[in-house]
Amino acid sequence: MAERSGTGASPGSGNGPGWWRVFHDKFVVEERYMEPAARKGLYGTAVILMVVGLALFGAALAVVLQSGAGPTTADEAARTWLLTLRSEPLTGVMIFLAVIFGPVGLPIIVLVVNVVWGFLAKHAWRPIVLAAAMLTGVLVSQIILQIVRRSRPPVDLMLFGPDSTYSFPSGHVLGACDFLLVTAFLVFSRRKNPRAAAAGFVIAGVGVVLAALSRLYLGYHWLSDAVASVALSLLILGAVIALDTWRTARIPGERITGELSKADAPGD
Repeated sequence: MAERSGTGASPGSGNGPGWWRVFHDKFVVEERYMEPAARKGLYGTAVILMVVGLALFGAALAVVLQSGAGPTTADEAARTWLLTLRSEPLTGVMIFLAVIFGPVGLPIIVLVVNVVWGFLAKHAWRPIVLAAAMLTGVLVSQIILQIVRRSRPPVDLMLFGPDSTYSFPSGHVLGACDFLLVTAFLVFSRRKNPRAAAAGFVIAGVGVVLAALSRLYLGYHWLSDAVASVALSLLILGAVIALDTWRTARIPGERITGELSKADAPGD
């Protein structure tokens, strides 16, 4: 039988696909069919999220700059309220959350999820997108931190050791938001159960609130830092939805190119 055009068979592999085709079908391409209205809805959602995220971040940044990079009225009000809630048991819970969503715990979780997901899944496109979204969040936050150079709350209010780095935006909150929201989308966008998807995003939302609350409660960030991080995460989530839809979503009549995706195509 003649070799399929474009498979790039390598020496010694017989008629099997070459390394690039294997790599391409596993890591580069994942295709799925959906109705035109559904794909249009995903693009619309992506645009809305990016516009809302950009507007919310711009508003938070403008308020922070207007205050001279100091605390705003809302920041002071939130800090005063959280000080009244402090207790030894609650502090322990918040420290636990800070460790889980911190610079040690969260990267380990992300690494394990990506490696296991990448090896077990037929396609590795989604774990690669998740890793890229997380890396983008880290890079963006570090750039903004150095530009704005906002000071953190007073050291004597910090309950988990002093931190003299810059405050705006919160890297902890941004990392938690990116991981929870992007993972929820990448998982439930392939499911046809709207209730499961709603539950998944509700759980992700609760995680986002807890991550932000822990940083404010422990005295490491202002409220506006957390708001800016959530806004940036919405912007990144919108970009992920647009990219994933462009790369994977096919409507009836469009051609599927990935060999591993063809088995899932209607009529195959």
